Amino acid sequence: MSIPNEKSYDVVVAGTGAAGMSAALTAAQQGLKVLLLEKGHTTGGSSNYTEGLFAVDSYLQKDAGIHVSGTEVLKEEVAYSKYKADSRIWRKYVDASADNVQWLADQGVEYEGVQAMGDGEATWHIYKGMGNQVIHGALQPKAEEAGVEILTSTSAQGLHRNDNGEIVAVDVKDEDSGKVVEIQTPAVVMATGGYLNNPKMMSELTAYDTDRLIPVSSGKGTGDGLQMAWDAGAKPSGTGTAMLFGGYLKDPDEPSFKFMGSQMNAAAGQQPLLWVNEKGERFVDESVVYNFSYAGNAMYTQNAVYSILDQGVIDRMATEGNFMGLGVYVKRGEKMTKLQDEIDAAVAADKPFIFKADTLEELAEKMQQPVAQLSQTIHQYNQSAEKGEDDLFGKDAAYMVPVNQGPYYGFKLNTGAFCTMGGLQVTPENEVLDNDGQVIPGLYAAGNDSSGLVGDTYGPNMPGTCVGYAFYSGRNAGQSIASYLKVAEETA
Repeated sequence: MSIPNEKSYDVVVAGTGAAGMSAALTAAQQGLKVLLLEKGHTTGGSSNYTEGLFAVDSYLQKDAGIHVSGTEVLKEEVAYSKYKADSRIWRKYVDASADNVQWLADQGVEYEGVQAMGDGEATWHIYKGMGNQVIHGALQPKAEEAGVEILTSTSAQGLHRNDNGEIVAVDVKDEDSGKVVEIQTPAVVMATGGYLNNPKMMSELTAYDTDRLIPVSSGKGTGDGLQMAWDAGAKPSGTGTAMLFGGYLKDPDEPSFKFMGSQMNAAAGQQPLLWVNEKGERFVDESVVYNFSYAGNAMYTQNAVYSILDQGVIDRMATEGNFMGLGVYVKRGEKMTKLQDEIDAAVAADKPFIFKADTLEELAEKMQQPVAQLSQTIHQYNQSAEKGEDDLFGKDAAYMVPVNQGPYYGFKLNTGAFCTMGGLQVTPENEVLDNDGQVIPGLYAAGNDSSGLVGDTYGPNMPGTCVGYAFYSGRNAGQSIASYLKVAEETA
């Protein structure tokens, strides 16, 4: 049975991902008694699968001679959000980002280096062993050493406020036995990872076609923390945004995360080559993949999307390398030596996402597309490739690779998503606001439960900002709680 050892704590944190673990550890390092709750059987959540975090002016960037202006980052990200992001939050986040990298290193995190994503800036600090090593090899051991009580299969269920509106308690449930106890606490941090895995909330709060969206996450982002805070009077804010990452294959027989490291998936969904809609028409400059969130948006302008590869480009990627990878799972420029085998296996297994044909006419029939239209589309595409100019959408000639060598392969693409972003309006101190815009004393939100970082589209041109903000906002919440409790003690 997972029931807290004590009846009261200085801080209760819901969620053990980057945000929750950082909040708990920071609060404990400030001398506070902390209870950290995880509703699943294992800690870390989707943070286990992350690759690296954002920063400017870090010691790693300085060692590599990389300079990125923090103010220019702020201006670009706020403009990218169409000013839906909070400039105050971005200012604090940017200014603390180098210390964020150093703090993680001080806890035992090791880095591989700094790199860019797509055509973005080199702000992505790649850690060794993925997020799994960050959580389980560094932060969780440090938290346990600092006295944080960590319970798995245990969830927060409801918040209690006194007549002054202050947080005074939280209900805690043992998921195995169903037993619920009330824990006294003046501070709670919501770090439950958003609502990507809650189909009802996704349908109600976003404009995405959930039948075409493939969540690639821990599966535990079901909006529990958001609903709990809303029920306690918190203001809903910034919902509707998921971190899309472009084309992704859907295999009904396999878990969605399996394709993250697949060369076939990267070749089908992440290359700036040829995409068509359900009518066999091109609909976008396919080099949009260099901003993978934009690529996801572009796909939603059509009812269905297919990528088409011929044997020539498959052989080229095997011997010369891909055009675009998928994070560090399939690296950009990597030689796709497993690609043909993966494709052959998918064809042999008659997977529903792949179509193989000796002619383009046969391919159109297998994909149930108008034969004449697809043939015309590819004929025009090949003419433009030969001319070295994309008359339709202006794609760079380097990516206008002709489709003329059989066999031909079509791939039905869905849109991948890592997480949602937003839900609770917060101050720059990560305090949660109520419907009147006033702080709910003692309630904090961090990571994907908090709004203020994005507009309607995640910005991968500054890679690592989502998980970087999770680490930062967790730390910021922990520090803010320490200040809040100190003032409360002094005025008591």
